[in-house]
Amino acid sequence: MRTFELPGRSRVIAENGMAATSHPLATVVALDVLKDGGNAVDAAIAASAVLAVVEPQMTGIGGDCFAIVAEPDGSVYGLNGSGRAAASADAAKLRDLGHERMPQTGGLSITVPGAVKAWEALADRFGTRGLGALLWPAIGYAEAGFAIHERVAWDWAGLAAGLARDEGAARHCLIDGRAPVTGERFAFPALAKTLRAIAAGGSRAFYEGAIGEEIAATVRKAGGFMDAGDLAAVEADWVAPVATRYGGHDVLEIPPNGQGIVALVILNILDVLGAGKLPPDSAERFHVEIEAARLAYAVRDLLVADPASMTATTAQILARSHAEALAARIDPARRAGDIVLPVLPDADTVYLTVVDRDRRAVSFINSIYSGFGSQVVTPESGVVLQNRGGCFSLQPGHPNELTGGKRPMHTIIPAMAMKDGQAAVSFGVMGGAYQPMGHAHVFSNLVDHGMDVQAAIDHPRLFWDETGTLRHEAHVPQETLRGLVARGHAVAPTAKAWGGAQAILINRATGFLEAGSDSRKDGMAAGW
Repeated sequence: MRTFELPGRSRVIAENGMAATSHPLATVVALDVLKDGGNAVDAAIAASAVLAVVEPQMTGIGGDCFAIVAEPDGSVYGLNGSGRAAASADAAKLRDLGHERMPQTGGLSITVPGAVKAWEALADRFGTRGLGALLWPAIGYAEAGFAIHERVAWDWAGLAAGLARDEGAARHCLIDGRAPVTGERFAFPALAKTLRAIAAGGSRAFYEGAIGEEIAATVRKAGGFMDAGDLAAVEADWVAPVATRYGGHDVLEIPPNGQGIVALVILNILDVLGAGKLPPDSAERFHVEIEAARLAYAVRDLLVADPASMTATTAQILARSHAEALAARIDPARRAGDIVLPVLPDADTVYLTVVDRDRRAVSFINSIYSGFGSQVVTPESGVVLQNRGGCFSLQPGHPNELTGGKRPMHTIIPAMAMKDGQAAVSFGVMGGAYQPMGHAHVFSNLVDHGMDVQAAIDHPRLFWDETGTLRHEAHVPQETLRGLVARGHAVAPTAKAWGGAQAILINRATGFLEAGSDSRKDGMAAGW
């Protein structure tokens, strides 16, 4: 139980349905759909569409989507809605232009957006309302405008200069050259028109015709690779989640090209080491988690890519013997000096989860990667285009090397934990590269340390930056920081919180749903 004389949040407990998103308006829309008889899939799609309007710096229809759906009977389905590089994209071309690593903004960073196709696939297979009906709340906010919330305004303010350099971004994402401020009304009339077209004509209205042609032309004008055929060919793929056993649960992630497998490798290492027995706020615990994560991220950067290009199988990566070999490299008293990691791009996203009356659970993530993605926006249709191509490698022969038609290694990862064959926890942690570390930390808080779902989210976080320094949140105990320094870590405060999180716990013993949402963003959990 939390200390009530200190600021904080209580978990939300309800019975008939629950939603947790990174924005209050999206959470309310999800509950409205549930109360009107829609299911968790309907509610998740409607909420994601609203987030594409009210949190446009983090997500949008120009981005990608992944989801895990757990049905009431215990069957589980994964969806990979990540787009591919244009067919004509080629790492050699970028190297010839003088690039040593992928550009993080501009036309060369743009891949085909997969989100709209994924929404349609989810609605068609599991929804009850159809995609068109689920877009209307988002259309309403885009047309009438909405109040800018605090975290959205904070993010937006730091991105205005980049947005001003692009014709479409300056037109649709700024007010007289500036970012909107907290409490100010903002509208997206061009995006509303595009969403109306999708509502009427389905995903084909987005990927083909005038909108698709404008997307391709905008990318090419910005110096990238894309044509109408790349957009028309987009598909969302149903996949079997990958899993590992931890804390009495089967923890599920989407398989590569996503980095969810990295979270599972971290959990495997922690399990080998028995790290769950360490005190939750101790330097010992944080040290072991960081060292396990550094090793797991090294595996990611060596092996994880589009599965068609990987040189190792998921079974090999998740093998107990592999976890034991990695765990043997961890010195509980000292930071390893032989782990070399590439620069981690700075990015963030949105995550949401919904559980309905029937206990259908949806773990759902949708992103344009960095702040306003590529910072390229279509001038007429108002589509903010993702910079997901920035995750490709330009190293010749690397499994994740940029190649035409290939999916990049992907950071966004929804998670689901199953117990006794039924969904137990639907959760995700936003924050770009931080996400696998966040998944392991939050889930360990729940199952190893007995925290309630909100406390598990609120617990302090730290992560390394491009120099290897551990950037810690303000509420990491000073004694813990001193212990980390004694183990060879450099530590410094972070200028921002590490990601955000949402989670819903399905308590089979009480029959209630318990949810938490991260105050590091404008998040809200609510039920009925």
